Amino acid sequence: MDNAKIKTDIAAFCFNPFQENTYIIAHPNKECWIIDPGCYTLQEQKQLAGYIEKNGLKPVRLLNTHCHLDHIYGNKFVADEYQLELGIHEKELFILEKAELSARMFGAKIPEKCTPGYFLKEGESLQLGDVTFDIVFTPGHSPGSVCFINHGERYAIVGDVLFQGSIGRTDLPGGDYDTLIKSIKTQLLVLDDATQIFNGHGSSTTIGEEKRYNPFLR
Repeated sequence: MDNAKIKTDIAAFCFNPFQENTYIIAHPNKECWIIDPGCYTLQEQKQLAGYIEKNGLKPVRLLNTHCHLDHIYGNKFVADEYQLELGIHEKELFILEKAELSARMFGAKIPEKCTPGYFLKEGESLQLGDVTFDIVFTPGHSPGSVCFINHGERYAIVGDVLFQGSIGRTDLPGGDYDTLIKSIKTQLLVLDDATQIFNGHGSSTTIGEEKRYNPFLR
């Protein structure tokens, strides 16, 4: 990635018992997005809010790549704290509505309910200041998974679609292995090899690295 072309700043936080990656993307104008807030405890809420306050940021969007339990724990906190509406893909409503059942299945805390204020649509784009992010539909891990792709700065926020050396699980409701592989190959592997992939768990990677070494994609 050419640092001379980078405008936005990406901060990652590893939250909750599932070790989920929460992201804050900030523009130089101090506007920021909060993506997949997984804040499980009051301490994690304070950590997220503290970063925002310390850096003088103004949250302008709350987004979910998908609505599995670990990615939504902080939705209600962020929505209330910063007066933001939640944006998800419409096909994730089913998953969001099953959050309490999922929490009981995993023996985890039940997240506070946060109703989406609008739906993300594939093929559309969102602006953070003067930086454009394309919304790409990538079902398979979850029925309405989306990725936020910044072509100009060559990075993508992909949720649990693609990991370093692995892919998202497909054994949860709404998951499908063949659909996920198709999503990855048609929507992500077509990106420049230098594109950085910021995923929902573990270390970031690049498209080139996954093309060469990911055993699921050979």
